[in-house]
Amino acid sequence: MDKKEISALSEHDHERARNLTIRIATDLGSPRFYLNHHRDVEKSQRLFERAPMVSHCLGIVETYGDCYGHGLLHVRKVAVDAGAIILLEMSHAPYAIDTERLILLAHLAGLLHDIKRPEKDHARAGAREASSILTGFALNENECSAITRAIANHEAFQTPDALDEPAGQLLSDALYDADKFRWGPDNFTETLWAMLDARKASLAAALPRFPRGMEALRSIRETFRTPTGREYGPDFIDRGLEIGRRFYEEMMQTG
Repeated sequence: MDKKEISALSEHDHERARNLTIRIATDLGSPRFYLNHHRDVEKSQRLFERAPMVSHCLGIVETYGDCYGHGLLHVRKVAVDAGAIILLEMSHAPYAIDTERLILLAHLAGLLHDIKRPEKDHARAGAREASSILTGFALNENECSAITRAIANHEAFQTPDALDEPAGQLLSDALYDADKFRWGPDNFTETLWAMLDARKASLAAALPRFPRGMEALRSIRETFRTPTGREYGPDFIDRGLEIGRRFYEEMMQTG
């Protein structure tokens, strides 16, 4: 496709293009994390669904609307995967906190982490907003602090602040890794289209920036923070890169 053809992409073309990303992702199969640890993900999902505090928090997050493509689907996935990472990490080393309690904190952090996504330095802005929201929750001061510090630390390509408590550090690292799992297949099957919709932008505007965006994806590959993230995160990113490569090539060749 040349620039003129790209600019003429219609709504129908957008739907066809989105279906193409889904088809490529299906061909590549599920990330290894979900194949090897589906029971941990399922347990985290069950805890997420039955926790009254999570339900209350979800209701609050819904009032903020979609944050430039990082909406409810995104934050729910981050929350559940962060909980699963904590399950895996706590099975290998003891922490001075109940596992399900730390998973609850991860679920809340996951739901709140992008609440200020449209703002500059959204991670720290989100941490401040989360601190205000959490005053109405049955959490102690240390738990609120652990959640807000994890949110402040989740931005990519920034040096995170170290936390004093091992459990708080795990929470922070698990939130980061679960969020960056979304830079894999989800980036092309969900986030891209949600961002285009939220910004009322076209695929025509996005396609020329694909090569540069792919480099940004590649650079996140070595930044995962937990042992679980370092084991499985690169697989998410590699799958995302392959989806992006095939999608871009097909769009440019065939339109």
